[in-house]
Amino acid sequence: MGKKLGALIRTARTDAGLTQEQLAKKVSELSASELSKVERGEKEPTTDQLKQIAKATGVTQKSLLDAAKPAKTASAGKSSASSKDTMKVSAAERKLVELYRQADADTRKAALKTLQGEKPDFSPEGLLGAAIDVLMKK
Repeated sequence: MGKKLGALIRTARTDAGLTQEQLAKKVSELSASELSKVERGEKEPTTDQLKQIAKATGVTQKSLLDAAKPAKTASAGKSSASSKDTMKVSAAERKLVELYRQADADTRKAALKTLQGEKPDFSPEGLLGAAIDVLMKK
């Protein structure tokens, strides 16, 4: 458990471009040498320290808190943590996800085509149908 959490913290810290000293200054009651022990899995940070580390490094608190939980019995050798746990998401990306989730199936398909570089359907029938759909929702 400690090594998994330590590895996530080290990755988040280096991805944020911070040294151990710089990150330690942003976390109350945690020195650079203690942070080094945390990253090696020799010391467990408090929940409050995990939250401060997450904020300072730009990762989700959930990813660090989940990694700090005791490991459940391993099932078929699957790892519960992945590199996606520490993925940084911009405000624009969050907005795209929010809009995508609210969209109907046709809009989702068109958005995916556009993002994949395919040309969207701008035929008169397609545009007229989209306009009617918008008007009907109002």
